Amino acid sequence: MPRVPEDAAHGGPGWPQRTESLLQEIGKIWSNCGVNSEWTPLKAVLMHRPGPEIETISEADDVLMLDVPDATIAKGQHDRLVEAYREADVEVLYVRPNSVPPPNLMFVADLFFMTPEGVILARPASTVRAGEERIVARRLTELGIPILRCVRGGGAFEGSDASWINPNTVMIATGLRTNSEGAAQVTSLLQEMGVEVVRVSLPRGTMHLMGVLRFVDRDHAISWRSRMPQVAVRALRSHGFTVSFIPEDDEAIHGLALNFVTLRPNTILMPADNPRTQSYYEDMSIQCKIVEMKEIHKAAGGIGCLTGILNRESAT
Repeated sequence: MPRVPEDAAHGGPGWPQRTESLLQEIGKIWSNCGVNSEWTPLKAVLMHRPGPEIETISEADDVLMLDVPDATIAKGQHDRLVEAYREADVEVLYVRPNSVPPPNLMFVADLFFMTPEGVILARPASTVRAGEERIVARRLTELGIPILRCVRGGGAFEGSDASWINPNTVMIATGLRTNSEGAAQVTSLLQEMGVEVVRVSLPRGTMHLMGVLRFVDRDHAISWRSRMPQVAVRALRSHGFTVSFIPEDDEAIHGLALNFVTLRPNTILMPADNPRTQSYYEDMSIQCKIVEMKEIHKAAGGIGCLTGILNRESAT
């Protein structure tokens, strides 16, 4: 009878069994990362400074934009946004593609969704953005951030269509940018993590969930009444949220006044030139830090869209 190996390599004495979970290995084997809320102090973001890919645009519709942005002004506004994050003690990391990327790569938030254990890699719905996820995946890997799942098959999913309601609940919206197959794949992974998923459908003309829902504190959400599905409002209220609705005027539509990022509870970074909405926020004791975004808004996105969230303090 052959001898059963007793060396460590075959499970004998000295075999070092791996006992920590992936979550416990974050910050040890893997880089510090993770999100389980939308309102706790922001620690690190991934961004892409627009470059030559926006310098040769001739037709806005060809690249899913509203108008052709002035490249020099747009780059300057992006730089000032980065400065604002750094002034708020947020670490800013760049994608740094190794070749000229597609024109919408600056909207990094669409390309992944962060969980406490790592990212779910998106699969953008449009051929114009196809392949952006590969560029971001390379950078995430370089940064030592786990990629938990890539949306596959015919699934389409963009990170801006998902949002943490609380550490145990995520809202996912289907619509133009995320289809049912993509949402189902993301739901499956989150459920494996013990996370409840609330599924909603966005109305025609709404690009992302991010565009109609933001969080400023553990129990306060801000939304867009006419574009927010009623089932989503009911779900938020059932989870203990007060839901406030922004003024529905030109600032909401063209000023992207709801497209902000929460830096810490009741402190937001929002686009400038929205005085009525800013006053509305401030009347609710929300501190507003502002940065000019008008040229980047021509590309059909704002501060939230530009900001891939890598790390927030964990909510309890």
